[in-house]
Amino acid sequence: MQNEPSSVLNQFRNGDVDAFETLFRQHQRAVYGWILRILRNPAVAEDLTVETFWRIYQARARFQPECGFEGWARRIATRAAFDFLRSARAESELPEEIPVPAGTDPAVTDEIRRKTALAFGRLPPKLRIAAILAVVEERPQKEVAQALGISGAAVKLRVFRALRLLRKDLASQGIRP
Repeated sequence: MQNEPSSVLNQFRNGDVDAFETLFRQHQRAVYGWILRILRNPAVAEDLTVETFWRIYQARARFQPECGFEGWARRIATRAAFDFLRSARAESELPEEIPVPAGTDPAVTDEIRRKTALAFGRLPPKLRIAAILAVVEERPQKEVAQALGISGAAVKLRVFRALRLLRKDLASQGIRP
């Protein structure tokens, strides 16, 4: 996402539909990518991208142009993803590119991947989003904090709690993390 001229941002804040369309075209791909990182489901990410921009348009009166559009859009996108996770209790998938040690039985690896994905799906949404963004996606702590609207210390705490719950869940399934 990039910085927009303040005139477009001010016009958007004042309800100009053309300015909104300009921002939509400029940021649609980045918002979709952000939501996809969190949810790991392209179809849901597409739907929530539209939902996010609807929320952005509805909240335009609260937008502060001097603060920029990028962080504000990420916070709204993160909230939309959080709301989806809370209501749907969707399962998060892990990336397919998880490295497999040589000599490991593929069936065992698939079982571990499946159980890990299920354990991620059982995490509370606030912890799951923080863990996915910070650990799986390796996004900078500051970026995660801004998107979640919390402090860096709160991000660390949520990730710590998520990892602790994941280890406990996996151990109860017979997997030693």
